[in-house]
Amino acid sequence: MEHFYLHRLSPFVFEFSKGFGVRWYGLAYVLGFLAAYRLLLWLAERRLVPLKPESVSDFITWSALFGVLIGGRVGFVLLYDFPKLLADPLSLMRVWEGGMASHGGILGLVVFTFYYARRHGISWTGVGDGLVTVAPPGLFLVRMANFINGELYGRIANLPWAVQFPTELRERPELLEKTSFAELAPDSALELIRIGGPAAADLEKVLREVLPARHPSQIYEALLEGVVLFTTLWIIRTKFRVPRGVLTGTFFVLYALLRILGEQFRQPEDFNFGMPRGVFLSLFLILIGAGFIVSAFRHPVYESGTSDSGRND
Repeated sequence: MEHFYLHRLSPFVFEFSKGFGVRWYGLAYVLGFLAAYRLLLWLAERRLVPLKPESVSDFITWSALFGVLIGGRVGFVLLYDFPKLLADPLSLMRVWEGGMASHGGILGLVVFTFYYARRHGISWTGVGDGLVTVAPPGLFLVRMANFINGELYGRIANLPWAVQFPTELRERPELLEKTSFAELAPDSALELIRIGGPAAADLEKVLREVLPARHPSQIYEALLEGVVLFTTLWIIRTKFRVPRGVLTGTFFVLYALLRILGEQFRQPEDFNFGMPRGVFLSLFLILIGAGFIVSAFRHPVYESGTSDSGRND
């Protein structure tokens, strides 16, 4: 299977010592927050969100901490790693070990924006509309970091752009059985590939024979949840006059539908009622989003700014 790309990217941007350094995953979050800040500031300056420009930086900072990071971590532990939480409650705090759930981050942001809006006396749905509009670039970056890490890979595929992921050895160490690397632990194999050299070249030849080629589903999801979602929400926000809450509802519905589409190419990890967990949880987002949209049109309130189309909101 020489014609498939064998994934050998390092999860580190810079590695100062073994296992310690700047990771692409962490950098993706930082860049995502910076992008959200710049975009939300642009909207605030045009009064397309009920936030003053000088309050945007604090809002993004607290959203990142309490909404995305805490919500994403708690969501992952509760939804995907609950047995470990029962056995080791302190695992909830060890965010450096990895594990973030997008559904948990979304719900975390819902809770945080509700609190923030109530405390500052501004529209909850108005704040939410702004936040969901600027969030997708961060989703794009995090999904690309998932690809660099070789995690959340796709189903088996026989396509020119399919990828062989050595990280699959962590789930299926038996793949190296009956090879000359049978005694090599999965993490040691991954480290060897990263270091390179003659031994790594021999290992890569073996891996090309035993690893199935898979959809790079992380890239699919980056394009769907990042590019498609952002483009749609940005056009609606800047070109059309819609009531507060419509963008929030559209985000929930469209994100869920795009996530369900992406899950068709992703290797399932957990199931609920015969459905991949990502699909199952997305069904609830569709219902929540529909509720926001219906409520918005029943009691329409508009932002006071001006869209690019020149219409006064």
